[in-house]
Amino acid sequence: QVQLVESGGGLVQAGESLRLSCAASGRTLSSYAMGWFRQAPGKEREFVAAIRWSGDTTYVAESVKGRFTISRDNAKHTVYLQMNSLNPEDTAVYYCSAYSQVTGISELIPSQVDYWGKGTLVTVSS
Repeated sequence: QVQLVESGGGLVQAGESLRLSCAASGRTLSSYAMGWFRQAPGKEREFVAAIRWSGDTTYVAESVKGRFTISRDNAKHTVYLQMNSLNPEDTAVYYCSAYSQVTGISELIPSQVDYWGKGTLVTVSS
């Protein structure tokens, strides 16, 4: 079992930045890659970014590339999503996820995820 707890969401103005955190716990964390998804009101959950547990490989969705960065801290068992130049279209609930590293580091679909956090709300005002 893997437990994921997100934090760092909030209300910001367009152009500002936020950093989301995802604290992971469990006995076999090194078996899982980590990812971020988001879900805006009335829309499907979409992939944002992923990172291998070793941290040597990352993948960011084209829609946020150049603005969002995923990283991790092994010592803290924490994955981060740095979000810069936020715009109202980034408003969504952001979910941390864990999935088998066998899946690879690329664009994911929700059915490939093994564990989900409860999400943290990011609201960007214009």
